[in-house]
Amino acid sequence: MTILRAHALEKTYAPLTPNAPGLNLFRDLNLEVAAGEMVAIVGESGAGKSSLLHLLAALDKPTAGTVFCGDINVTTLTPKQAATYRNRDIGYVWQFHYLLPEFTALENVAMPLLARGTPRKQALAEAATWLIHVELEGRGHHRSGELSGGEQQRLSIARALITRPKLLLADEPTGDLDTLTADRVFTLLQRLHRDHALASVLVTHNLDFAHRCDRVLRLRNGCLTTA
Repeated sequence: MTILRAHALEKTYAPLTPNAPGLNLFRDLNLEVAAGEMVAIVGESGAGKSSLLHLLAALDKPTAGTVFCGDINVTTLTPKQAATYRNRDIGYVWQFHYLLPEFTALENVAMPLLARGTPRKQALAEAATWLIHVELEGRGHHRSGELSGGEQQRLSIARALITRPKLLLADEPTGDLDTLTADRVFTLLQRLHRDHALASVLVTHNLDFAHRCDRVLRLRNGCLTTA
């Protein structure tokens, strides 16, 4: 079953000055990802990999084309609908974890559920379960600054998946980690992807990790091609 479909995407940025050319980032870009499939996107810096994830997550709108997640037309969502889509249908893992330093690990993981109005006791109980999934069950009452870089990223993965999304988007999730920690985090992502039958799109510069995915696509000259 196809979870994500992007068809004929274009993204053009207006010129910064009147006489400068505009930037045409994507041209007729197409992508399909099935349930249970992990797809890696690679490409040179500046190719638009993060910008593509922003379109898939309704953080930005394309100039032309469509994005569907299941039966949701992502490109037509209002800002309020887009926020609901991000809270309920996708999990997003950033290169930098963006944890809230004033809250505990348990509270950080629970935030997406608290934001949708889930009772605090229920949200924290679900967060405690996800701390077990990411092997941080003993760290729930620590604040983010008391955690290592790898632990912070594992926490951000738990936060992304606590809503039980159908689609996981990860933008260089191991980019700030040392080699050994990065491997552990990527292995965790693979396990959670498999255990929860996700459709996953992973942007990475690490070609070893990319080739451990089901497919590798290269973003170049505004289009995706098989790497």
